[in-house]
Amino acid sequence: MTHIAFIGLGNMGGPMAANLVKAGHAVNGFDLSPLALEQFAAAGGRPADSVLQAVDGADVVISMLPAGQHVESLYLGEGGLFARLPAGTLVIDCSTIAAHTARGVADAAAAAGLRFLDAPVSGGTAGAAAGTLTFMIGGDAANVDTARPLLASMGKNLFHAGGAGAGQTAKVCNNMLLGILMAGTAEALALGVQNGLDPAVLSDIMSKSSGSNWVLDRYNPWPGVMEAAPASRGYSGGFMSELMLKDLRLASETASQSQAANPMGSLAQQLFEAHVAAGQGKLDFSSIVQHFTQNGTH
Repeated sequence: MTHIAFIGLGNMGGPMAANLVKAGHAVNGFDLSPLALEQFAAAGGRPADSVLQAVDGADVVISMLPAGQHVESLYLGEGGLFARLPAGTLVIDCSTIAAHTARGVADAAAAAGLRFLDAPVSGGTAGAAAGTLTFMIGGDAANVDTARPLLASMGKNLFHAGGAGAGQTAKVCNNMLLGILMAGTAEALALGVQNGLDPAVLSDIMSKSSGSNWVLDRYNPWPGVMEAAPASRGYSGGFMSELMLKDLRLASETASQSQAANPMGSLAQQLFEAHVAAGQGKLDFSSIVQHFTQNGTH
């Protein structure tokens, strides 16, 4: 049994922490949401009143936060955890943030005598609940080996992408492609429906043809086609459009810094910029299909 502090118990972090509890670990959790803390307690976790209470006595600290500024504030800010954690503590950040931010946090951790990994995930809320997430990990190989048993309690596929920040680079590449696939799939379905096709029939045709992709197979954006998909429950839950937009912006930032071309990623970003600006940021990112079903615009 490992003593773990889990900071951030939202749509992803909550079920991830619950899976660590199921695996037999002692997990203290903290979140700003009282409801998240209640759900964590119902899953057998130990809710804490503060971050400091959560990390007291922890061997490992895991965080799942919305953006880079939250990660920096947690670890590096005034009174941040890196100034308080015992030397040798393993810190695993599963948030999706800029690679250069992750490298800066890793450098600060090393200076404080701590071990740090950036380990963003893919697989959505369903994968978080089922314990089948994919982890993309950046950091020292020895620290990755130490973390593997814990990560295996939350995920099915564990990839060591390289040094500090490499996990974030892999994640931003993956999510840029996901945003492109979602927008393209939504556009194709809308085109078919506009021309008289049944969206379920068209989805089946494309999923068994050269247009097959993860969105068609597991996350169809058209309401009623896939019962378990957010599209069939009013686009609630899942991965919010504003978070997809954040990741597409990170992709553009990464491309700019490395002078890499990303015309399709930039176009997907523009589509999600318009979608979020229209007030749909809290809806699952598959709701981008609305862009193509309302006369082509919001």
